[in-house]
Amino acid sequence: MVEIFSDNIISPLGFTTKENYDSVKLSKSGLKTVENLFGLDGKFTVSEIANEFLNSEFENFFHKNAAEFSKLEKMALLSIGKAISDTDVTNNRTAFYFSSTKGELKESLWQTAKKIAEFFDIKTTPVVVSNACVSGLCAVIAAARAINSGRIDTAVITGADVLSKFTVSGFSSLKALSSKPCRPFDIERNGLNLGEASSTVVLKKTDCGNFVSGSIRNDAYHISSPSKTAEGAVNALNDVLKNVDKNDIAFVSAHGTATFFNDEMEANALFSVGLFDVPVSGLKGCYGHTLGAAGLIETVLSFNALKRGEVLKTLGYETQGVSKKINIATENLKTDKKYFVKLISGFGGVNAAAVFKKN
Repeated sequence: MVEIFSDNIISPLGFTTKENYDSVKLSKSGLKTVENLFGLDGKFTVSEIANEFLNSEFENFFHKNAAEFSKLEKMALLSIGKAISDTDVTNNRTAFYFSSTKGELKESLWQTAKKIAEFFDIKTTPVVVSNACVSGLCAVIAAARAINSGRIDTAVITGADVLSKFTVSGFSSLKALSSKPCRPFDIERNGLNLGEASSTVVLKKTDCGNFVSGSIRNDAYHISSPSKTAEGAVNALNDVLKNVDKNDIAFVSAHGTATFFNDEMEANALFSVGLFDVPVSGLKGCYGHTLGAAGLIETVLSFNALKRGEVLKTLGYETQGVSKKINIATENLKTDKKYFVKLISGFGGVNAAAVFKKN
């Protein structure tokens, strides 16, 4: 079986999982509104890590010159370093998975992954997972499968993405960005916010795991628009829920980008598989859309919420704006249930879902 052994989040809300969790529980957000980002006209609401704080934390933790590394590398290295500080993962039965959508564009994702693995003396060949917005959760699922197959004993999985003119321009051209803080599933939602962050989970083979199952499904509906029938998301959810008591699901961690089509698709999917009464928690109002890190950040925070018997609210949501009635968490809740479901989707019709449980 597979267990989340340790984790970390590097974001504008903090450089540890605890700092991030405490901030989210207090409904704090890393989103800020700026003008002329990367020289682009207009206002943009984004979540950005301050370089001076990142450099200071990096140098204090590693005692190395921060100028030798790019911003994305520093974020990923710091996240991994904090996650493995009390573990021994530098052996030939450990694999490194690197999740990102675009990286920093100055070098290939493979080069970045190789540099990170060598920094920590991880001997095996790195695995790069770049599958749009589902990359982070796909990496967790792929790593869990590798552990269950007996190929490896431990996996270090890191997701990281940074803001760039390329990504901001791309989402802006799709009319997908909101100049105001995003409002997932709300009637007034008008687009997403982009963010930057890094998150790490360490998976290990144990006798009593907390990773239950994962599924990746592609409906290939459209290059940038989700399926109106939510076919891929429904298939992924049905796959992971086969042996799970729905009455014992504490909450669903939704993708919740606050775009019109994504939120409608997700609501359709949850309604279709009978999860309309289960609380839905969305975290984009705290972080924005962190692309290749999103699935990992939301998994880490949701797993820590489950351990504490809590459901985190969906910041920015007030009035339902999707056609299928689902149970959006409007405040932090208490729960004694056993499972949570992570659901995510991305460009190209890709969808992924996973179920985690309390030990």
